[in-house]
Amino acid sequence: MTNQFIVADADKCIGCRTCEIACSLAHNDDALHPHNFAPRLQMVKTFSVSIPVVCRQCENAPCASVCPHDAIVRAEGYWAVIQSRCIGCKSCVVACPFGAIEVTQNSTCSEALKCDLCHTQGDGPACIRVCPTHALTLVGERELQRAVADKQRRTACGDAGVYAF
Repeated sequence: MTNQFIVADADKCIGCRTCEIACSLAHNDDALHPHNFAPRLQMVKTFSVSIPVVCRQCENAPCASVCPHDAIVRAEGYWAVIQSRCIGCKSCVVACPFGAIEVTQNSTCSEALKCDLCHTQGDGPACIRVCPTHALTLVGERELQRAVADKQRRTACGDAGVYAF
C-alpha cells in the first residue's frame, strides 16, 4: 500500500500561513507563543510563488535510513519521530530531499519535527481542514493511480502537462 501524503497546489496557495498555525496548534497542548510555535510544515514564499513544504511520507524514507538512533520509524500510515531517541544530529534534515524536516531546540533537548499527518486528530491533517483556498490535498493510492492513468492518456494524446491532484 502506498503511503498517504499531502500535496500543495501553488496556483491556489495565497501564503496566508493558516496551515502553519493549524499545524502548530494541532501539536501543542499550550497556548501558542513565539517560543513554542513549531509547525511540521514550512511556508516558502518568493516573489512569484507561495507554498507549504510538507513531508512526502516516502516509502523508503531517507530520513529514517540515516538516523543513527532509529528515531524515525514507520507507524500506521506515516513516519513518526520518537523524540526520546532523537539526539539532534540533523542527519535527517540533510537526507530529506524535500527540506521537510526541521530540528528545533526546546528547553531540555533537540527535537526533529516533521509532518505526521496529524495522526492523533480524528478528522485528518489540520492544515488541510483550515486552508481557505483548498490548496492542500491528502493523496493516497487511489489518487496516485488516477494521476498516473491521466498522465498516460495525456501523453498518448500528445498533451503531457503537469497533473494537479
